Amino acid sequence: MPDVKRNVRLVTEQHILNKDSGVEGFPLRSWSIEIYLVNDQGEQVPANVFDKVTYTLHPSFGPRAVQTFKNPPFRISEEGWGEFDMQIGLTAADKEHFVTHDLNFAQARYESKHVITFKNPKPALLALLRESGPVPGDENGVKSKRAAGGEEGSKKKKKTEKNVDMDKLADGLQRLGEDDLLQVVQMVHDNKAPDSYTKNDVEQGEFHVDLYTLPDNLIKMLWDFTQEKGAL
Repeated sequence: MPDVKRNVRLVTEQHILNKDSGVEGFPLRSWSIEIYLVNDQGEQVPANVFDKVTYTLHPSFGPRAVQTFKNPPFRISEEGWGEFDMQIGLTAADKEHFVTHDLNFAQARYESKHVITFKNPKPALLALLRESGPVPGDENGVKSKRAAGGEEGSKKKKKTEKNVDMDKLADGLQRLGEDDLLQVVQMVHDNKAPDSYTKNDVEQGEFHVDLYTLPDNLIKMLWDFTQEKGAL
């Protein structure tokens, strides 16, 4: 199974407390961090691919310097006066992925994005990953419904006026690499028409699209993209 990548979003919020920090010029603040995934639609969704998240804070936090949370959104909430870089361990299927997070007080709320690569994920993890977007194998299902539908598709081919070899395009899409296919799926989601046929078949691990139901401008985009990648 090829690698799967996901965008992880860290949401940090902070505000000044009406308490003495004990350090002149540095007010005491309350801060929190929550962790989410961003799906293939650009939407924020629970990061339920992770079994637990471990925050390693500044040593001055003493016994609270290492904290682990096991339920999304893996929220940590603390008080302090200083900014610092922390290490965050994201554990999925017994493998820990590390990111470095810059805790700062420049804004009351800010977001940061990290790309996590899941190498050779097992079926249970793949099922969770599919909830936030396609996985390799899903994209390999990119094909016209005509290819699977026989006569119905042939009728559509006779009716279409698209100046594109649709069979060649369907074959070219199948030859694209993993990262390119992710872009194709995103292009389809962003530019499809209300009556375009798409289906993300989670059980079969395939993403289906009827090319003949896509608008002309999207077909042209897919053709140009596939041609640019040398797959036609």
